Amino acid sequence: MQLSNVSFSYRRRGPSVLRDVGVRLAPGDVIEVVGANGAGKSTLLRLLAGITRPTGGTILDRPSVVGFAPDRFPADQPFTVAGYLTHLARVRGTASWKPWCARLGLDPLLSVRLGELSKGSAHKVGLVQALMCAPGLLILDEPFAGLDVTTRDALPAIIAEVRARSGIVVASDHQGGLQDVPSVRRWSVVDGRVKEGSAEPAMRGSGDADSESRATVRVTLPADEADAFVAKMRQAGYEAER
Repeated sequence: MQLSNVSFSYRRRGPSVLRDVGVRLAPGDVIEVVGANGAGKSTLLRLLAGITRPTGGTILDRPSVVGFAPDRFPADQPFTVAGYLTHLARVRGTASWKPWCARLGLDPLLSVRLGELSKGSAHKVGLVQALMCAPGLLILDEPFAGLDVTTRDALPAIIAEVRARSGIVVASDHQGGLQDVPSVRRWSVVDGRVKEGSAEPAMRGSGDADSESRATVRVTLPADEADAFVAKMRQAGYEAER
């Protein structure tokens, strides 16, 4: 897959959110996209997925099957979890959503309406619908945000499985969830351009691009509250470790 001189703006003759993007993706690539808030990461992911069309340049050789998990799952729909996934399975021509629900801990929620789910559970539904089609290109927008610890720990292995069958995975990530996945390529979105290379620490966390303004804060709290606190901080976009 190749992007050549790709640009995008939301309004005709408006400022470009992205410009002159030229990158190649090969089968088995895992790409971590980082950048300050509002830098254009989500726009880049939507362009890669084919949801948004570029206003300039070309995107070639996109895999025929694309799975896209947005950062905010559109839960305001008149379906239960099972009803929604069954409908999408028909659209996709697949029936493989049930194993993914079992793996991501969604089985107890199959009869719950989407609008009644917590943000983390709705996010799991978004992951299932992206994974159940065995995508050749998997796009994940902040996939670790709001997930419980068990699912967070399982996601790198799932990404590795997509890679093992020569799929491409591209994920924006403020929380360092891909740090244990080997040979990850990193793209930094800065000033509307995509630069390849290791992410600077300042590109993570709260999105502040000034590394001198960052600080480490130590917090002591009851042990049984630690996991929930770390998860909340990560969901808010900060780097947090127990």
